Amino acid sequence: MPKIADIQETPNPNAVKFILREPVSHGTSHQFESAEKATEDELAKALFDVGNVVSVFYMDKMITVEKNDEVDWDEALPLLAVPIRAAESVSNGNGDAASAVGGAIAAAANGNPQVAEIEALLDERIRPYLASDGGWLEILSLEENTLKIRYQGACGSCPSSLTGTLMAIENMIKDEVDPEINVEAV
Repeated sequence: MPKIADIQETPNPNAVKFILREPVSHGTSHQFESAEKATEDELAKALFDVGNVVSVFYMDKMITVEKNDEVDWDEALPLLAVPIRAAESVSNGNGDAASAVGGAIAAAANGNPQVAEIEALLDERIRPYLASDGGWLEILSLEENTLKIRYQGACGSCPSSLTGTLMAIENMIKDEVDPEINVEAV
């Protein structure tokens, strides 16, 4: 059972990030935008069952929970801590190597060298900062000159992710990969 090491605010006022002492996944990210989508995931389902939860994102030793405006954090945090502490931890030694590495393996499997280059750039320069704010992003596709990405966790509904962060990502990709690529958040 994971112990909560810290609870941090995120730039999204309706999302907080729980830092855990034990991992709850083997490097894979898990995003749930509704209770209906979380029915097969024990941890996410338990968090939605607390009530007033809008989305759940977790990866490794981090869980980000977004709430609606109808409850204050002072009321919600103690309730959310219960299912987090009851969740199953995963051991560090038996994870699937492909899952633990993250985007680079998925990009290599894609076969597109531009996607692999973009994944490496995101892994190095963008994802660590998003993770520090309780979020993440994944590449959905690169079709013609449009890269489609999806923000996860606290970044999923944060206004700054759809403005400044998106522009910064697009500018970085244009400068370092291909000036013709446009980035679209979906």
